[in-house]
Amino acid sequence: MHDEQAPSPSRRRLLIAFGSAAGLGACAQQPAAPEPQARVRVKVFPGAQNLGLFAAAQQGFFARRNLDVDLQFTQNSVELRNGLASGAFEIAHAAVDNAVAMRDPGGQDVVILSGGDNSMNELFVQPEITAISQLRGKTLIVDAPNTAYALQAKKILKDRGLASGDYTLKEVGGTFQRIRAMQQDKSNTASMLNPPFSLQALASGLRSLGKVSDLLGPYQASGAFAMRPWAQANSGVVERYLAAWIEGTRWGLNPANREPAIALLAQRLQLERPLAESTYGVLASGLARDAAFDAPGFARLLAIRAEMEGQWGGTPPPQDRFVDLRWYQGALRRVG
Repeated sequence: MHDEQAPSPSRRRLLIAFGSAAGLGACAQQPAAPEPQARVRVKVFPGAQNLGLFAAAQQGFFARRNLDVDLQFTQNSVELRNGLASGAFEIAHAAVDNAVAMRDPGGQDVVILSGGDNSMNELFVQPEITAISQLRGKTLIVDAPNTAYALQAKKILKDRGLASGDYTLKEVGGTFQRIRAMQQDKSNTASMLNPPFSLQALASGLRSLGKVSDLLGPYQASGAFAMRPWAQANSGVVERYLAAWIEGTRWGLNPANREPAIALLAQRLQLERPLAESTYGVLASGLARDAAFDAPGFARLLAIRAEMEGQWGGTPPPQDRFVDLRWYQGALRRVG
């Protein structure tokens, strides 16, 4: 029996290097520590634009990122803006012009985090109206008179020869309230409606005079926004939230998930199957891929506000006064 020879110095160095590399590899394979559980209260308008949020909840994308998301519906934009400013919830999803109005002239330190959709709005009127010019002396119903889709409508009418004094502006509330008002009272002549309510409007005999995408061009409509101090203090939570929403949007727009996505819309919005199916068809072109922010569409939004409300001396400020996409970019890195 022979004594085992000690390894040479060069072999010893090789064994040590191999052992160190194996140890590093084992460490690299260890799963990352889970991020802490966080509760996020979110307020939205009812509507099909929330498909990505519905999917993120149902498919577990929020849960996988240790997020407990409390999704709430708002009645109108005043409730939403005031609630966000007061801390009643952390994130709002609505037309981002609401965030612009909170900042200017409202003075609130709010920040837009992402895009979402192009509004998918259409200008609906009572069936006897066949042209925009016939809205002279009629009533245009809106959510709030000085934000978002009201400004869309006022700009469309102005471009076709109707000044603000040529028609009556009437505050009614969110889209689901406005379609009901038009169906119940024919004196409520016109309003901006998006799906599924726009499809319900067609089915009930109301007339569309055109899509905003055709009447106005690109427009950055819904998006996520929050109070800037909260977002800065909770950067990881904001990134995780946006990442889960992006995943939900990808799932919802994936043609392979068409059937379960339609079923999800039907369940969350209490729609009959045919209406849910038609609504899903509109979302394919209306929702932004990965909830991306539309900078040209936002430039259009700011230009409309400057013109219709006379803000900023008619010249909009730089977009970064209102928008910070650092958290969105971080979210994209998380989802890959």
